[in-house]
Parts: sequence; C-alpha cells; structure tokens
Amino acid sequence: MSELRPALDLRRKRTWRSTKSTLMTVLMGAAVAVVLIPLVAVMWSVISRGAGVMLQSFPDFFTAEIPLVSRRPGPGMGPAIVGTLLATGGATLLAVPLGVLGAVYLHEYGAGSKFAGAVRFMTTVMTGVPSIVMGLFVYLMWTMRFGYSAFGGALALACLMLPVVISSTEQMLKLVPNNLREASYALGTTKSRTILTVVLPAALPGIVSGALLAIARAAGETAPLLFAVGAASTYNPHLFTEANTSLSLQIFSNATSSFVAAQDRAWGAALTLVMLTFALTLTARIFTARFALKR
Repeated sequence: MSELRPALDLRRKRTWRSTKSTLMTVLMGAAVAVVLIPLVAVMWSVISRGAGVMLQSFPDFFTAEIPLVSRRPGPGMGPAIVGTLLATGGATLLAVPLGVLGAVYLHEYGAGSKFAGAVRFMTTVMTGVPSIVMGLFVYLMWTMRFGYSAFGGALALACLMLPVVISSTEQMLKLVPNNLREASYALGTTKSRTILTVVLPAALPGIVSGALLAIARAAGETAPLLFAVGAASTYNPHLFTEANTSLSLQIFSNATSSFVAAQDRAWGAALTLVMLTFALTLTARIFTARFALKR
C-alpha cells in the first residue's frame, strides 16, 4: 500500500507559471488599491463639502443665478450649469462626428497613404497641445472678432476633444474582425454601406467610450474657457451671442476667493460637475447596452 501512495497523489503541483499568475494577480490588486486611495479621497472631499452646500439651498442651488457679491452666502449655479451644457454640447456636436469620420478615413480608406500619415501625426501633435494654448488660439481667431460666447468655448473644447475621438475610434475600428467586412463584401455590399451597417455598429461601444472620455475631459477644462466664454452671472441660453459661464469657471473663481461663502459654492459646483458627468456617462452606457441587445 505504501508503494501506491505516490501514484494516487493527484494534487496539482505549483509550477512557475502558476506562481507568476498569483504574483501578478496580487500586484494588480495592489495597483487597484493604490489608484482607489486618491480617488476615494477626492470623492469624499467633494461629496462631504459640496453636499451640504447643495442641500442647504436645494433646489435653488441648481436654478438661482450666481450672486454678484462673492462674499454673500447662498445659491446658485443655474447659469453655470446651462453654460456648461451649451459649451460641452456644442463641442460634442463638432468633435464627435468629425472625429469618427476622420478615424473612418484613416483606417478604412486612407490606410498606408501619406496624407493619412500626416493626419495621424497632426492628431498626435494636437493631443499634446496645452489647453491654455488652444484657448488663446480660439481667442485670437474667434473671440476678438465676434466677442465672448458659449460657441467660442465650444470651439476650444472641440479642438481638445477631436484628437481623443480620432485616436480612440481608430483603435476600435482596428479591433473589428476583417471577417465581418469580407462577409459583407461577399453579399455584394459596397464599402460605404459595409462601414455604416457592419463596422461602425460593431465598434459602437468602444466609440462611445472614447467619446465619453473626450467629453469628460472637455467638461472639466477651465483654461480655454477663460479666453472664450467670459464671466456672466445671469442666464444666457444663446450659443452664439453674449458672454456666458460654466461650472469649471465658477469652481476656479470661487475656490481662489478668500470668502468662505464663495469657497462653499466652489465645492457645490464641483459636486454638480461630477454628478453631471456621471449622469451623461450612465445615459450613454444604457444606450449602448440596449443597442447591443437589439443587435
């Protein structure tokens, strides 16, 4: 019986591969914990300081106009919310369609061409341009001619969003299997129809994720808006005329103030911006999930 024991020992021996897998799993968990520490700290600070300000004057904080005297306590951030939606929405309407079309050209039509290489290089260069430089460019090209407006801010934000949308969309198009394209061509479908009905729907979740990343970056930008939007304290629902404001501008101006009331409004505006970004992200995720189920 003692001779049969080694043969009956079926326990899996630990190999170097399993050891590496366990080690990397532990390292990945540690990396996630390290990333979560500053994230949780920031969210705790924003929620703990901003929620009190919002609840004290709810719902006036979201609807009332911005106080002209910064040291006066009280609401609100209604004009800043409207200005943020106008500037970010206008930038999205400009950058996302152009970015998707540019990525489709780079991957589907102009792959390997010199012009596509030049466009890809300029996209990389635009990614590294500081936001304040983009704001100064829009100020010289638009604001000095037509004045402050939410559309000027949308132009500046669109210039920042465009390279992000192009790069992310191109990467998602590369992940679409060529078998789908070949199957569509085998049925006699044209290239443009294949892209519209096969390639883009297959890459839609990734495209939406890239667009959300660009929108989140644009919604939190402050430097470009300083040169293009202005500093309004009342409602301005017009996109092309008169000065406007945004949540990021109000966060900057109130946080740098020495008055406690202004600093409280800055924390409330920060929490409002986080909630707005979260709502947009959740809406887009629900839309893409339902679209995937229909397919």
